[in-house]
Amino acid sequence: MLLNTDVELCQSLRRLLADEIVMRSLDPETRRVAELFMFDFEISGIHLDEEKRKKAVNLNVRILDLCNEFLTGTHLPNKIDKHVLPEHIRYNFTAEGNYLQVAGLHADCPDDLVREAAYKIFLYPNAEQLSRLEELLASRNSLAQLVGYDTFSHRALQGTMARNPGIRHVWKDILRNSMHCVRYNIDPSLYCPFFSLGACMEGLNSLFSQLLGISLYAEQTQRGEVWSEDVRKLAVVHETEGLLGYIYCDFFQRPDKPHQDCHFTVRGGRLRENGEYQLPVVVLMLSLPHSTRGAPTLLSPGMMENLFHEMGHAMHSMLGRTRYQHVTGTRCPTDFAEVPSILMEYFANDYRVVNQFARHYKTGQPLPKNMVSRLCESKKVCAAADMQLQVFYAVLDQIYHGKHPLRKSTTEILKETQEKVYGLPYVPNTAWQLRFSHLVGYGAKYYSYLMSRAVASMVWKQCFAQDPFDRAMGERYRREMLAHGGGKEPILMVQGMLQKSPSVEDFVDALVSDLDQDFETFITDS
Repeated sequence: MLLNTDVELCQSLRRLLADEIVMRSLDPETRRVAELFMFDFEISGIHLDEEKRKKAVNLNVRILDLCNEFLTGTHLPNKIDKHVLPEHIRYNFTAEGNYLQVAGLHADCPDDLVREAAYKIFLYPNAEQLSRLEELLASRNSLAQLVGYDTFSHRALQGTMARNPGIRHVWKDILRNSMHCVRYNIDPSLYCPFFSLGACMEGLNSLFSQLLGISLYAEQTQRGEVWSEDVRKLAVVHETEGLLGYIYCDFFQRPDKPHQDCHFTVRGGRLRENGEYQLPVVVLMLSLPHSTRGAPTLLSPGMMENLFHEMGHAMHSMLGRTRYQHVTGTRCPTDFAEVPSILMEYFANDYRVVNQFARHYKTGQPLPKNMVSRLCESKKVCAAADMQLQVFYAVLDQIYHGKHPLRKSTTEILKETQEKVYGLPYVPNTAWQLRFSHLVGYGAKYYSYLMSRAVASMVWKQCFAQDPFDRAMGERYRREMLAHGGGKEPILMVQGMLQKSPSVEDFVDALVSDLDQDFETFITDS
């Protein structure tokens, strides 16, 4: 039986939460975990009468099925009669008899006609997928209202930093800034020789050592311990506290391995009954190329940034010291979970950090400063437009999960929101929302990316921009933000780190200031 459907357990917890004397005797983390458990019970409908509880269970099952079906549908190719397309572009698509399969947007193709054809064909509305999305949104709304919330957004944002669906008005404020596109392209292949995997890992080791007093040591694995011979095991060791946990590095491409960069927990940290701490064990998964006979594994700037990003998640898991496994490490609200990983991107793009490890694998030559400057400037290519795109996604997600029944079809809402928020006109007979896979895992929470980036930006500028190796700030970061996992309100952790309570304007200004040309100049010219 699932614990969140156990009525007796729920009643026992409710009695505990109602006992003021007992609650006052509990430490803050235990109180928070008890409240989180009760929240899990309530969103599962356990407080309802038997008939409504059965309805809630059925809705949960149906939502799970719809999520799986919708997710599958977001990736399915669309077919078109090959004679519809000009002959000279057909080779860009997979042939199947008299049909061509269009499996994506071909956004990187230099041919305008190919991109236009792919966009119109891949995003052409599919009636079954449209029906799935409408039923998914309606079912989520029904479940939310059944368990006592106005909308699914209200239910999803409970316990997050945003707290309220009104967050979409915050992101609209960002749009007061004019779009600007700065063309400053780079050739990633020029950078790869300076970013060997070994050099990048040494850079991370050096950074963690200076900031947190932590070193990464390769450990021999036992027979049968790892699932592939190229998986490496790292022990994370503190200079005075000793072993903190283990990271399994599954970094390389291989057949049938999912092509994604991610971090996941094998075993969470927790305080055992005997007083010892159960050490966390996590996996970092990347999709890096293997080394060749003539060269080690070389990373593009994007791969290097992703490595730093995922290692930010790993450090969150390693340095969490929570009493309960339920709230260990990255097991925290979605809009806080990405803060440590995005913060690491700022370190990855700072010349003082990169200069410590970026060396040409053949000559040992450091990465020239002007190349780092160009790399930073390249990130400004239509940066404001990209920000507006993220705001558009976040606002659309909130509207879809807002008040029901929706006042228009999902496609009409897409058209209206796109033209109002993003600025680019809607293309007739397309339905991009049917390819929006994040509606499954991030339903009513897509804004989390922007919220986390805003917090990471504030932390970087206030605490690390002057000196990215500041040990005192590193210790404060560990103490205020990394140690608590989900065992403390996220906004309290942010307040502890910044030593102030950020306003709505602070969140907006943090994102907008990242688009400022002068900020990157400080990093590269200081």
